[in-house]
Amino acid sequence: MSPRVGDEKSVPKPPWLKVRLPTHGNFFQVSDLLKKKGLHTICQSAKCPNIAECWSARTATFLILGDRCTRSCAFCAVTKGAPLPPLAEEPRLVAEAVASLELDYAVITSVTRDDLVDGGAPFFAAAVKAIKEKRPRARVEVLIPDFRGNEEALETVLKAGPDILNHNLETTEPQYPLINRPAENYRRSLDLLKRAKEMGALTKSGLMVGLGENEPEIYRALSDLRSVDCDLLTMGQYLRPSSTNVPVKKYYTPQEFEDFKIRALALGFRGVGAGPLVRSSYEAHKMFDSLQRGPAIDSCAI
Repeated sequence: MSPRVGDEKSVPKPPWLKVRLPTHGNFFQVSDLLKKKGLHTICQSAKCPNIAECWSARTATFLILGDRCTRSCAFCAVTKGAPLPPLAEEPRLVAEAVASLELDYAVITSVTRDDLVDGGAPFFAAAVKAIKEKRPRARVEVLIPDFRGNEEALETVLKAGPDILNHNLETTEPQYPLINRPAENYRRSLDLLKRAKEMGALTKSGLMVGLGENEPEIYRALSDLRSVDCDLLTMGQYLRPSSTNVPVKKYYTPQEFEDFKIRALALGFRGVGAGPLVRSSYEAHKMFDSLQRGPAIDSCAI
């Protein structure tokens, strides 16, 4: 009998993954604002290691469509289960929070809502429009689910005018069964990025490493992303959020992430953020700003 996920042991965590506890006043201001408006963030739901740094800088990645996901990905800390109906006022509340925080760059993501025919795409579109109305100077990045391949849902989001369309490939193709995703979803995600690019979007994707993949698999995934003309890439270390999630098989060193960055840039990505604590939206504003200045982007690694 194979061991249950919770029975498997992870390798010891290296010192470069240590993060500081929140002490800056901005962190608590952001926390209070989110509570007041009843909003969720992926920072909290996914147990992001950068929450203290980002909230202290008055940035956050807003989580819409509730906080319960209809899928059961084995790497993710987001609550799973039957979700509540979406709140009609949620896009407005997110926009008000962006304006209150005086953000110049906002990232909007969501739980996956397979219970909705359109996957909740109209809520993404409404949030983008509301932010641009209340905070016209703000750039908006959307980090979307795959909408089960629904092209109309993707078009709905893009018509709202987000500045970046982000969709994570997450891991290499052979690892999809490990994270409890059908193998065909890998190609579905690539197809979504391809169609978004064909619709004129600036596209972005992300990979996490440490699940047991090997380097040829990683480079295959990078090549696959470039084959659909993906513009921007983030790469970070998978960190096990709880004993019920799949264990870490390897911790990559900062130098290994730098090597991944060099290889990815050589493949033609316009910008790469790579480092142990890099996440999909980590320092996303810096990546976007650097993109406007020239063809190459400095790494987001820390």
